[in-house]
Amino acid sequence: IQCRITTEDPENNFLPDYGRIIAYRSPGGFGIRLDAGSAYSGMQISPFFDSLLVKVTSSAQNLPRAAERLERALREFRVRGVKTNILFLINVISHPAFRAGKATVSFLTENPKLFEYEPQRDRANKVLRYLADVVVNKNPDVKGEIDKSQLRVPKVPPVVKSLPIPSGSKQKLQELGREKFLEWVRAEKRVLLTDTTFRDAHQSLLATRVRTIDILRVAEPLARLQPQLFSLEVWGGATFDVALRFLHECPWERLRAIRKAVPNILLQMLLRGSNAVGYTAYPDNVVEAFVEEASTNGIDIFRIFDSLNWVPAMETSIRAVRERTESLAEACICYTGHVTDPRETRYTLSYYLDLAKKLEDAGAHLIAIKDMAGLLRPDAAEVLIGKLKETVALPIHLHTHDTSSIQAATYLRAIEAGVDVVDVAIASLSGLTSQPNMNSLAAMLEGTDRETGLDRESLDQFSVYWEAVREAYAPFESGLKAGTAEVYHHEIPGGQYSNLRPQARALGLDEKFEEIKKNYVSANEILGGLIKVTPSSKVVGDLALFMTSNGLSREDVVEKASQLSFPESVKGFLRGELGQPPFGFPVEFQRAVLKDEKPFTDRPNKHLTPLNLESGLEKFQSDFPLKSSRADFLSATLYPKVFAEYYRFCEEYGDVSTIPSPAFFYGVEVGEEVRVEIAPGKKLIVELIFVGEPNEEGERLVNFLLNGQMRSVLVKDQKARITKKVNRKAETENDVGAPLQGKVSKIVKKSGDVVRAGEPLFLIEAMKMETTVTSPRDGKLGSVILEEGALVEQNDVVVTLAVSE
Repeated sequence: IQCRITTEDPENNFLPDYGRIIAYRSPGGFGIRLDAGSAYSGMQISPFFDSLLVKVTSSAQNLPRAAERLERALREFRVRGVKTNILFLINVISHPAFRAGKATVSFLTENPKLFEYEPQRDRANKVLRYLADVVVNKNPDVKGEIDKSQLRVPKVPPVVKSLPIPSGSKQKLQELGREKFLEWVRAEKRVLLTDTTFRDAHQSLLATRVRTIDILRVAEPLARLQPQLFSLEVWGGATFDVALRFLHECPWERLRAIRKAVPNILLQMLLRGSNAVGYTAYPDNVVEAFVEEASTNGIDIFRIFDSLNWVPAMETSIRAVRERTESLAEACICYTGHVTDPRETRYTLSYYLDLAKKLEDAGAHLIAIKDMAGLLRPDAAEVLIGKLKETVALPIHLHTHDTSSIQAATYLRAIEAGVDVVDVAIASLSGLTSQPNMNSLAAMLEGTDRETGLDRESLDQFSVYWEAVREAYAPFESGLKAGTAEVYHHEIPGGQYSNLRPQARALGLDEKFEEIKKNYVSANEILGGLIKVTPSSKVVGDLALFMTSNGLSREDVVEKASQLSFPESVKGFLRGELGQPPFGFPVEFQRAVLKDEKPFTDRPNKHLTPLNLESGLEKFQSDFPLKSSRADFLSATLYPKVFAEYYRFCEEYGDVSTIPSPAFFYGVEVGEEVRVEIAPGKKLIVELIFVGEPNEEGERLVNFLLNGQMRSVLVKDQKARITKKVNRKAETENDVGAPLQGKVSKIVKKSGDVVRAGEPLFLIEAMKMETTVTSPRDGKLGSVILEEGALVEQNDVVVTLAVSE
């Protein structure tokens, strides 16, 4: 049997493909012969010659044996960089009718499945494409450089993997069931700890940029060495959005990987009530489906909050956790103000106690105090915890941020008052806008009746690991160097603080950050004195940035409200899209901004049509075949544009989550070697050899050694000057472009000629084959843009049709 391997695309009517061959490997062996094989890695395939790469001939005693040998040889080919017909040939020779000698001239038309293929993963070359792009164009999310040679190698705490992972809180919940487990939590003498290192700690300090690879290295060691932890906060909040948008990772895959590595400790997430993990309201059935999927993939505790402390916005999520999962619903009291200050007239002790009782009645399993900005002072914590323990029969879980640097004292008073669980972070990712120091808290409580039981020696080892990891994330640091009492004035949440400076920098306002903080206070007052947590904190932050960039004072904003174009988040808040604030909207300002719009007075979710999840999933799977799971569908539902961009990135660069973080953020240097694990036990050893100068099209040739073999990648340099003439691309329905690269061999019509649909307009010659391009509709030819003999790229406009009257 003889076949021709060509650079043609069987999925596109066998149109010739062209470009540079990134990798080329041919087979051999008994009964296999190769003829006219002149292809090699780095070869440029031109559109003006035959598309043949090589002829392959197999021979054996009979047809089935010859077909088997040929299939083996075809599967051993590696041709990357251009499309080939190899998969089509494999389908043909492996078909039972072909091997039985029954293939006739109608074989292809009778078997359309011959043109259906499993997509090639091409993992190695996609990794190289990503690294090459970062080498040439830098990572667009990284502002600034670091000296990679000074980065330490993070050292993972040693564990004995042959021993079983100890049982922990996960097994206790499974053994006792929800109600008995909650009784155990309330009766437990030691204070229980939630470790936020995998989520809120890095969200608050490093703009949520910590990658899965750095988390997974210590996930299993943590499970083995610290099984006494109550829970790990690993998911939700901003991590979902950032994973897709900036880290190009699937958040669901992160959750599943952590669950696999940590089978013994409860995993916890932050859920924004009716907003799920988004910034707007979604239909109730979408929120319910999300809760179910999150539980299935590993979440044991759902920390549910509403940014306005509006209980109706949390009820759907609480009910979904109770009725559709075996997980726990931890409902939040978002804290602001100062409950022991007699001047506090709104967010008083009675306000919080009444809210806790409502959450208990709504079905919460635990009550969390979510102190986003670190405003809960020690005396207030003692009073609030004590009264809550008297008011509700649920465990109390305290969360705070250490922006003021006194929250260890707050925790001590809360622990003395009987709090059940507190949130802490590993030492090297604690403090400031993160949570209080877990290592220090464990040491502080040693010898008391509420000591944690954690192994302090391994805690210090985990801290050393994260200290080294953190060095690679230097560009994402919040900039806060020490604790500040300013937080009691501006009340910026810890999770927002680290993101506010990059936002300011992106708007050219980095030098006005102090002014932004002052305007944050004014914006909050304009909006009625909000509880500030995502997404309400974003509303305040957006208004503060708007005021700063436009030089507006508080008085300017109030007086000119009807004339200003406010950020959409501000208008959405005033429309009631985030719900109802506890003390109402600022009515005059609301009227001035909304003008004739009528705001919601009930749950915004009620005005949303339920999504047909089944038909929606089917359409999604058709549009995004490479990411077709139900979890991915929910990602696309919550973040349609972000997911579409993430999908396009994956098509181009594949899975980049296993690239080491220094290489992911900063690329590699000439002579530097990195190792990338693309599958368990399968690693790529990549070394950068050379980066060429830009060609006339602004492209650079980047040469790597991949597992000892040379690979070349052509990358567009975004800053290079393009000297080659570039033709206009087809953009409108009247533009008729070239279907492939080649030469315009003939223009059939001239400007003004009447044309009919399907009538030839021009011919393109490529690889000794002429392609006739016809008119898409009846009409007249407008302009002839390119003359005969012109060289064209795919989609270059050759002629235009006159605008239809």
